[in-house]
Amino acid sequence: MIWQFDTLLLVLLIVAAVISLRIKDLLAASVVFGIYSFLMCLLWAVMAAVDVAFTEAAVGAGVSTLFMIATVYQTTRRSSD
Repeated sequence: MIWQFDTLLLVLLIVAAVISLRIKDLLAASVVFGIYSFLMCLLWAVMAAVDVAFTEAAVGAGVSTLFMIATVYQTTRRSSD
């Protein structure tokens, strides 16, 4: 495998994880979590676990992100932070 691509993927994965934990806006955090799930899908594909990558793409990056975004739109803001 190409170790530069693996390293880049790992760095992007860590950056997306830290950003999704640190961000205060719920909608943006949901989108970054979707990016994190997509990067995990790429990582599984690089490791030749295609079935796990497909499941991560369908469930993690697809359905879970949509559910989180739909939930954020159903909530109301109580304060003006």
